[in-house]
Amino acid sequence: MHQAMQGIDWAAAEAALDAAGVARLGPLLAPEECRALAALYEDGGRFRSRVVMARHGYGRGEYQYFAYPLPERVQALREALYPRLAPVANRWNERMGLPVRYPATHAEFLARCHAAGQARPTPLLLRYGPEDYNCLHQDLYGEHVFPLQVVVLLSAPGEDFTGGEFVLTEQRPRMQSRAEVVPLALGEAAVFAVAQRPMRGTRGDYRVAMRHGVSRIRSGTRHTLGIIFHDAQ
Repeated sequence: MHQAMQGIDWAAAEAALDAAGVARLGPLLAPEECRALAALYEDGGRFRSRVVMARHGYGRGEYQYFAYPLPERVQALREALYPRLAPVANRWNERMGLPVRYPATHAEFLARCHAAGQARPTPLLLRYGPEDYNCLHQDLYGEHVFPLQVVVLLSAPGEDFTGGEFVLTEQRPRMQSRAEVVPLALGEAAVFAVAQRPMRGTRGDYRVAMRHGVSRIRSGTRHTLGIIFHDAQ
């Protein structure tokens, strides 16, 4: 995993985030790591809560939030990715005229969350079967929100499942929404805007609202790891 992190072209990732609010990071987990994480879904002792999407109008399928302590791979990814993304988050907030700035380490940011009562872990595993999907949404869990999050696909497209594309939409002021499909391979990750990002206009920067979801699974089972950097109330 550490070698995979070293292979990321962070300059290209930042450019893609600025341009579209999403960047593919390449493979972060080996196939055997993906299988091992997906298999944890059946181990109820690793999770703090389970959500069946249809009960809440979120779509179809289900997901579970990990409990602390997080699985070693998930903890390592969360800690390693955050310092690379914090400068982007700070630059975005500056461009959008937002006062919040993010510390250099994830431990410092989590301390801020926990001091405000956001102490429940948010990394999660999602599982979709045939005809399942995830409605467009934003993962906001309290006052403190880190503006970027990461998704890692734990199943192989075309082998484990068909359909189920990762989708983002962008809503510019007074314009219709723009959709973007982000193809991912087994073990591949993408980083994307949680709720908003800056966009350069003729009169300076303005804010663009972002949402993400998953299109309908046509066959098979799709597992995904979601890495959210802020904790929940």
